[in-house]
Amino acid sequence: MAFAGDVHFEGRTKARLNVAPPQQALGPISKQLADADLSMVNLETAITDRGAPQAKAFTFRAPARSLKVLQDSGVDMVSLANNHAVDFGQVGLTDSLAAKASSPIPVVGLGKDAEEAYAPHVAEVKGVKVAVLAASQVDEETNKNWRAGAGKPGIASALDEAALLDAVARAKAQAPVVLVYLHWGQETNPCPTAAQTALARKLASAGVTAVVGTHAHTLLGSGMLDSTYVAYGFGNFLWYNSSSAGGTETGVTTLTITAGKVTGEEFTPAQINGQGVPVPHTGAQAAAAVKRRDGLRGCTGLAPVGR
Repeated sequence: MAFAGDVHFEGRTKARLNVAPPQQALGPISKQLADADLSMVNLETAITDRGAPQAKAFTFRAPARSLKVLQDSGVDMVSLANNHAVDFGQVGLTDSLAAKASSPIPVVGLGKDAEEAYAPHVAEVKGVKVAVLAASQVDEETNKNWRAGAGKPGIASALDEAALLDAVARAKAQAPVVLVYLHWGQETNPCPTAAQTALARKLASAGVTAVVGTHAHTLLGSGMLDSTYVAYGFGNFLWYNSSSAGGTETGVTTLTITAGKVTGEEFTPAQINGQGVPVPHTGAQAAAAVKRRDGLRGCTGLAPVGR
């Protein structure tokens, strides 16, 4: 299974919607996503051409065809449980839900109500059922105003830990492998917050196979928390500007899962170029980037995979 970070089609990356062939929208690193049995990113945007922007500093949106572009680029699934999924209000949310309903790839973390928003996508990979769900722990306008509830559309919230843990229990009843993709952390902080580590422990205790996520605009450390793999932050991936501190280092994390446990981790490092596209490192640059990324584990309390 391959994971990468935050993606959207704004500013300099808007042109990636029209790249030919479409398989190159994410650049050459698409190969790492396409080669995995299942791959996933966070789509950091409302999926709409309509609606009024919400009263916040940054608002992002993309047309529904962005989902097909991501599919062509090797992405098998996206999360919309983030702080930009409802940047264009109720009209944009209605469009995003319609885009989800007609999407060529599964979309998790957003729904017409809480039941749908927290529901996992269950896939069969080489004879093994895998359940993937998503939620946001970012405490801001989207989580306050557009949290899914009973009869209320919106995002799945990780701030409602009881709802998230209940969703995990229901996912485990459907599949032996459960992965949770979270939007969490503090922007530009390369170390996990207390809220992240506390939630990771609860999800590990609930038997989650892997907990991964984004939001900080910079890479964070990863490794094993007992028998659960945790990646605290994948950073930006296809990104509209270069102003985020630490935001140009990125990559694809590929996990090997054997008998329901993460037994291998491979990181393909990349640098976001002037067009906002992740370009894989090679040679000595790649080795140095992997070493920097592995060094981020020091403030996480996690153990290396395989030890």
